[in-house]
Amino acid sequence: MNYDLTDLRLFVAIAEAQNLSRGAGRVHLAPSSASHRMRLLEAGIGTPLLLRQARGVSLTRAGEALLRHARQVFAQLEQMHADLAPYAKGVCGHVTLWANTHATHSFLPDDLAEFLRRYPQVSVTLAEHTSPEIVMAVARGEVEVGVVAERVEGAEVEMLPYRADRLVLITPGTHPLATQTSARLAEVLDYPFVMLHAGSAIHTFTMNAAATLGRHVNVRIQVRSFEAVCRMVGAGVGIGLVPRSAVPQGGLREPPTVVTLDETWAQRDLQVCVRRREDLSGFAADLVRSLAGATG
Repeated sequence: MNYDLTDLRLFVAIAEAQNLSRGAGRVHLAPSSASHRMRLLEAGIGTPLLLRQARGVSLTRAGEALLRHARQVFAQLEQMHADLAPYAKGVCGHVTLWANTHATHSFLPDDLAEFLRRYPQVSVTLAEHTSPEIVMAVARGEVEVGVVAERVEGAEVEMLPYRADRLVLITPGTHPLATQTSARLAEVLDYPFVMLHAGSAIHTFTMNAAATLGRHVNVRIQVRSFEAVCRMVGAGVGIGLVPRSAVPQGGLREPPTVVTLDETWAQRDLQVCVRRREDLSGFAADLVRSLAGATG
């Protein structure tokens, strides 16, 4: 297949604009040149990508597949540029770290700040993913270091203890649950929940835990951070399920009440995930030593 990044950028622009001329304009090509490139691209791939209509274009099934992959290609290129940029700025080292929502919003900000103070010549790219995504990416060698809360069966990785934590229920101060010292998940699923956004690890985990009981979570609102969950719960919107470390010790006008979650799976210890510790690059090894040496 004989095509280049210009062809892919043009194709994505046309697909998003649903119009060949407007798509060509987005990448600064004449419509005639764009049309010629698209016909060559289709010929090279061996199948039509665009359905040309009087009012624009739509995608064939092959075109939909190409659009999906082309977007992934450009996302990877952007990540590559982000990883290389620190070297151009004179930074001596760079580490990419993937972490789950729990770690990203609780322990990692302070621990990474301490690491960067000790290693001023290093920069870190922190990306948030679910634990299974992180483990599989580490196993495939796509990222050197991850922070996760669970293993993936069959993934050949090493796990190192990082931080101990536990999921707890939080309720408004006037809620009926606020007088209890502990509760089971099945006892609280009839109440409306304040949840972290769909796609976050704890959202997926909570939904699965409820499904195991043959129940559904009554989601009243979804927010983007544990702090927002705590504020919403404190204000009386609903109850929440968060790591104990994510509950602020002060600073909230209406702090939530913490109730122990009486479930064995509520213990959610975080671990550093690597493929093989002895194969880590220099600064990645330094980061792993720093995180694995943290207390909690």
